Amino acid sequence: MKTYQSGIIFVSMALSLMSMVGCSVPTPPAPSIIPKPVEMSVQEGGYKLSNKTVISYTSDELSDQADYLAGTIRESSGLDLKKVKEQGTKGIRLELAGLSAKIKSREGYELISDKTGVTIRATEPAGIFYGIQTLFQLMPPEIYAARKSEQTGWTIPSVTISDEPRFEWRGYMLDVSRHFFPIEHLYRVVDQMAMHKLNRFHLHLTDDQGWRIEIKKYPKLTETGAWRVDRENRHWNSREPQKPGEKATYGGFYTQDQIKALVEYAGKRNIQIIPEIEMPAHATAVLAAYPEYSCTGDSLTVLPGGIWPCNNIFCAGKDLTFSFLQDILDEIISIFPYEYIHIGGDEADKSRWVECPLCQARKRSEKLKNEHELQSYFIRRMEVYLNSKGKNLIGWDEILEGGLAPNAAVMSWRGTEGGIQAAKSQHKVVMSPTSHCYFDYYQGAPETEPLAIGGYLPLEKVYSFEPVPAELTPEEAQWIIGAQANLWTEYVPTVSHADYMTYPRLAALSELCWTPPSGKDFADFSNRLRVQTDRYKSAGINYSTSFATVTISTVYNEQTKQAEVELIPGMPGSEIRYTLDGSDPSEGGTLYKAPFAVNSSATVKAVAFMDGKPFSRVSEKKIWLHLATGKKITYDKTYSPKYPGSGENTLINSIRGTINHSDGCWQGFNGSDLECTIDLKDAADISKVSVGALQSAGAWIFFPVSVEVLTAGDDGGFQSRGIVQNSISTSDPERKVQDLTVSFTPVKARFIKVIARNLGTCPAGHAGAGSPSWMFLDEIVVQ
Repeated sequence: MKTYQSGIIFVSMALSLMSMVGCSVPTPPAPSIIPKPVEMSVQEGGYKLSNKTVISYTSDELSDQADYLAGTIRESSGLDLKKVKEQGTKGIRLELAGLSAKIKSREGYELISDKTGVTIRATEPAGIFYGIQTLFQLMPPEIYAARKSEQTGWTIPSVTISDEPRFEWRGYMLDVSRHFFPIEHLYRVVDQMAMHKLNRFHLHLTDDQGWRIEIKKYPKLTETGAWRVDRENRHWNSREPQKPGEKATYGGFYTQDQIKALVEYAGKRNIQIIPEIEMPAHATAVLAAYPEYSCTGDSLTVLPGGIWPCNNIFCAGKDLTFSFLQDILDEIISIFPYEYIHIGGDEADKSRWVECPLCQARKRSEKLKNEHELQSYFIRRMEVYLNSKGKNLIGWDEILEGGLAPNAAVMSWRGTEGGIQAAKSQHKVVMSPTSHCYFDYYQGAPETEPLAIGGYLPLEKVYSFEPVPAELTPEEAQWIIGAQANLWTEYVPTVSHADYMTYPRLAALSELCWTPPSGKDFADFSNRLRVQTDRYKSAGINYSTSFATVTISTVYNEQTKQAEVELIPGMPGSEIRYTLDGSDPSEGGTLYKAPFAVNSSATVKAVAFMDGKPFSRVSEKKIWLHLATGKKITYDKTYSPKYPGSGENTLINSIRGTINHSDGCWQGFNGSDLECTIDLKDAADISKVSVGALQSAGAWIFFPVSVEVLTAGDDGGFQSRGIVQNSISTSDPERKVQDLTVSFTPVKARFIKVIARNLGTCPAGHAGAGSPSWMFLDEIVVQ
């Protein structure tokens, strides 16, 4: 028998029997369950489902659970199990019981299976539901298929499980404002969350780019606010506003009846849907419909993309603004029956308030020191109203600014500091920092991924997150009620793309929310993830395989004059095949066994294989061995210590960078030029020098204005061989890599001087206008 308890594996064996018969008792394989149960033991044998299997339940409260279980099994297996309300002795038994040593919470459960059947026991239906989710994961992955599977062996292994969640709030947020998703997808999200034992579905229903829910008292919210001009063929940050005469055609909204049905559906799956109605900022879509609630009354249109700065904001000086928002919340409250209403509260540009006479009058009458306190007044006033309706307010951590409303809960996204501050003040906190919970970030090397907003959040980093900061005392830690993943959709326009950005990272978040820290182990999680991906396939989820991508590590060895290459698997148990000629590896590619040396320029490509088939995206690394590789370089104007690349020889180590400026291959120059000299030691015939550069305007990185190349013989008398000017616009929002090349009539030279001119400051119209600009360089190729 193999027992798992808090991540420690105990193996008990019948030693006396082994000594008598001279052989060991085989240990059954552990089922791959995500999130990992608190305690699980595995025994020999199992129970096979058949049409004779009966689902019995002990209380009317469990009727829906029995229907759900039977329906799922029927849909995927074709087995039509009978349901009866009675104390069952065989088959699948659903039982309500009191709290016990094995069942300690309302969402906890006990599951016992053997050759006679399965018993799921809990104190409330929520626990029964989670026991059913575990039961599904004890079955073949085809249980998640939407149609009858060819799978015939529906056997449940013999196990004993005692389980309960670590946190009460296990959340996932979907932004349906930036891109509208059909109601059918929201049902899919609910089912997928249930699969991962998550229980809070946060719907971001409104922002500058769209209002998404019917409000009957204010029909223009959906008639006008739900639609924007279609700029979907352009980069999010380069979409110009709606022009006079243009029709707004992109968007959509949900009717109240649609959302009520969704809320009921989710409730049966123990999932609360939390609506977010943004205030006081991110309000352009609302103010396009009802401009009278802004400070200026200006006519606005719904923003088609990331137009910045955006200072459209509700007027805090008009009492009518609060009446308007209270009317909206009245209808929201009638749809969503749960404790919390999310009011946003983030990223409020208060410049309009500074200029607004009514807002300034409000400051004076309420004796407020500044606009931060005016925002706090705004939030407190809305909280008082929500409290009067039996609801509590939750908002992003900016609601701390100017003083937190008395009963408000905080969702900490700008790191964990806001959450720490709120917990110390005895406010409930949901941890959702960008560093570990923002699923709009890249999850693999950007050059191999769909366009994303930026950042880097691989699977392992999500899994490593600890929601309870070490700075908190045990008493303060009690105020951390959970964690949440957020999928903002500026760069996520489709259902398939949303799946890709979400899975399997949501599996990692589900485990850190459910499983005790002592039970977490990333290698073990990765092994279980192999079966989880089969479940995703059966469920039709377009999951990402970025976590399995091979890392190509390259180092130039100055002694051997070779580039040394190591291929590091991302998925335990995978094999790696690679090529050096730039072609994609296939079954016939070279099988990687150990690090190897490359003594000429090459493009290394590698793929992880599972069960003989390609599993990951192709990894690629270019190695350019050239005349300057490994020679001596000296700097007249040097790089920033914040971005040193791999050190002094970065620009002549043969290793090229990617579009990820933090990949360790780039040297960064902050507001300064590059001036360096390369000593080839022996004169050589050269005719071309290229400088590799990166532009990522969103990170304040721009291509060099120009590159000049000078050469000299042994005497050091330099002559200019040419200057090349950059031709890429600084307003281009795409991340790009290019070589700026100076070609010339062949000359014999020992020294090469390269001068790359920095833009100096970020250009007008850029968010960092006037601040020092960055220039990133990766290699000086001499040929």
